[in-house]
Amino acid sequence: MPDLPRCLLNLRRRMLARQRTFFFVVMLVASLVILSLTLQVADSGSAKRQALGHAGDNQPLEDIENNYPDERDNQNAPVLDDSPPDERGQKRVEKLDPRLQELQDQNEGIPARIEALEAQLAQLNALLIAQRASGNASKTFPPVRFRDERSRRRILITGGCGFVGSHLVDKLMADGHEVIALDNYFTGRKRNIEHWIGHPNFELVHHDVVNPYFVEVDQIYHLASPASPPHYMYNPVKTIKTNTIGTINMLGLAKRVKARMLLASTSEVYGDPEVHPQPEEYWGHVNTIGPRSCYDEGKRVAESLMVAYNKQENVSIRIARIFNTFGPRMHMDDGRVVSNFIIQSLQKQPITIYGDGSQTRSFQYVSDLVEGLIALMNSNTAIPVNIGNPEEHSIQRFAEIIRDLVASDSMIVNMPAQPDDPHQRRPDIDRALKLLGWKPKVSMHDGLKKTIDYFRNELSNEGRLERIAQADQPPPGAA
Repeated sequence: MPDLPRCLLNLRRRMLARQRTFFFVVMLVASLVILSLTLQVADSGSAKRQALGHAGDNQPLEDIENNYPDERDNQNAPVLDDSPPDERGQKRVEKLDPRLQELQDQNEGIPARIEALEAQLAQLNALLIAQRASGNASKTFPPVRFRDERSRRRILITGGCGFVGSHLVDKLMADGHEVIALDNYFTGRKRNIEHWIGHPNFELVHHDVVNPYFVEVDQIYHLASPASPPHYMYNPVKTIKTNTIGTINMLGLAKRVKARMLLASTSEVYGDPEVHPQPEEYWGHVNTIGPRSCYDEGKRVAESLMVAYNKQENVSIRIARIFNTFGPRMHMDDGRVVSNFIIQSLQKQPITIYGDGSQTRSFQYVSDLVEGLIALMNSNTAIPVNIGNPEEHSIQRFAEIIRDLVASDSMIVNMPAQPDDPHQRRPDIDRALKLLGWKPKVSMHDGLKKTIDYFRNELSNEGRLERIAQADQPPPGAA
């Protein structure tokens, strides 16, 4: 089958050429008609002048053209036609009549040809649509709820290919909304949302939020930012720009299109807290120049920008302070304890704990976080809300739980503590429970089992588990 877009382009060019020919012929015919009328008027004027001459001094008025028959550069050149003007005009008309008739005959067929080309173009358009549909026919999309125009929203998700963003895309798409995923692929991966590519309700855009972006949407989930310490400390300036300039750009978009915007903030705004558990009213205890400050302070500024745009520009805002989250699609080199402990246990490597392991964390499964973000977006709450699991575990105990679930014999090794690592972290979720009716549903053990299966599959696909199994086999001939 020929390249359909090129066929359509060629057809369009041919139609335009035919139309130009048609208009040229029409203009030529009009010019000839005007010329004929002009000659008739000239003949009539000459007759009148002659009549006036006989009625006056009995001297005929000479035609102007006869007064200067040889007014040319070469006075000796022969006169091509010395017949009277009316005869010369008649001769010109007689010569043009056959050509005029020929052009008219050609013009009569042009509209029919244009109609035929338009019909052919319509057929090719239909064929192109059918071909595109058949190209996606072999791809099975996840089930999607049907929504009418009144209840369906157009939603922009920055960082839509990331760990949390891709799960949010899944939930909103399944709920029947139109979703635009924006990502620069710094930490996000296209494979996380490839099962939606080609769906009419989904659009993937490669874009960095540091640069302005324009689109008509109803809601904006602003998740764009590296979130793990190795990633945001790799390029701290970029991290700060994403959380400040990127937030300004998204707020500007929300202002222009009157969209509601949710900021994915973080529990890192509390720093190394001196209040436990941490309520939203707590201002935090943050090192403004420490190695983690590019992320912590970036999110604090982003929250300030959200509140300022709400007060000054009347932008509808939502602020989610997200606590530690885990689940499938985390990077294997994420650098946080969940991925580190699972990978090390699966590969039978020593499980490394930085510090004595007494520091505490609370962990929520990613599906609970997504439910909380959507509940917050659709609420009437413009103040910050903690989204996390209040179940608290020490890092030492958490490593032991993962090792037991993997059934690994990895040893737990303590390493020197990292600077600015919070000693304790646990959310107070009373506000989320009261205003959103939200609380986590997935237990830590159930979530860890799903996450372990995900990482086991990832390692198996890379062949890393097979190499470990081969290394554990005794050498040939051993007893």
